[in-house]
Amino acid sequence: MEALLPLIIGLGVLLGVGLMVYYSLREDKGSDPLGDRLAFYAEREIQVESLQDVEEKLSFSDRVVRPLVKNFSGLVARATPKKQLEQTRRMLELAGQTTDPAQFFVQRIFFTIALGIGGILMGFVIMKTNGLMWTVGGFVLGYYFPMMSLRSKISKRQNNIIKALPDALDLLVICVEAGLGFDAAMGKVYEKWDNELALAFGRVLREIQLGKPRREALKDMSNRMDVPDVNAFTAAIIQAEQLGVSMATILRVQSDQMRVKRRQRAQEKAQQAPVKMMIPMVLLIFPSIWIVLLGPAIIQLKNTNSGGAF
Repeated sequence: MEALLPLIIGLGVLLGVGLMVYYSLREDKGSDPLGDRLAFYAEREIQVESLQDVEEKLSFSDRVVRPLVKNFSGLVARATPKKQLEQTRRMLELAGQTTDPAQFFVQRIFFTIALGIGGILMGFVIMKTNGLMWTVGGFVLGYYFPMMSLRSKISKRQNNIIKALPDALDLLVICVEAGLGFDAAMGKVYEKWDNELALAFGRVLREIQLGKPRREALKDMSNRMDVPDVNAFTAAIIQAEQLGVSMATILRVQSDQMRVKRRQRAQEKAQQAPVKMMIPMVLLIFPSIWIVLLGPAIIQLKNTNSGGAF
């Protein structure tokens, strides 16, 4: 136990540093902590003696960890091919995250090193068997884990958008038929709901207010989601705007189509359920039933004279 104590302490320190880096990167949404703190004091009209006093009030993560990570991210960005950075930026955009691609690569590097070292300790020190397998497994898992997590977030976000789109279209139809404009109707969706689609509508409205044409704002929203239903919806809205078709009619047609698609998806999942249930039934439920039904009979046969066969 005394020999394992330094290893346990080392793993604890490594895990603590890793969690600090991870949460520092995850909470970084493009804002400047020092600027936010200065704005906070400016709003409260509190006299600050110096900039150093404000810096000392920041957390250790804001003062030390994030600057180090950003500096290291710059080195990683210069060493990473531009095409790979663009692909990663695209995936982060689809996941609805504002993390810089270079910082995402820093996460991958850290997870690769951390889990690789953990695999070395597990294989050669703690378990003392299959050390090479533990080491390779740790490095591979650390390298692919951030990407798998990112793809899972993309899939979850797209599914949430698909589920929310029919109800959002119904609300848009009600608002437009009541006399509101399309932009005002999107504003109502943004006010009433708090999901990925409503946030996307809110971003479109802000972009329109800043001077971007509605057509380009809707196209950008569609590109940020990469959902076929949203692509069809934005294409119909842009076409209606170009041709001068009634917006209420287009929205009504889109709403009916989305509801039919949602019903078809539900029916498809219902048809897939028996097939998906076969694996747990064969591997888990059937063996338990066989044990319950045949177990007493086997015990009785074993206790009789014919038990020699066992």
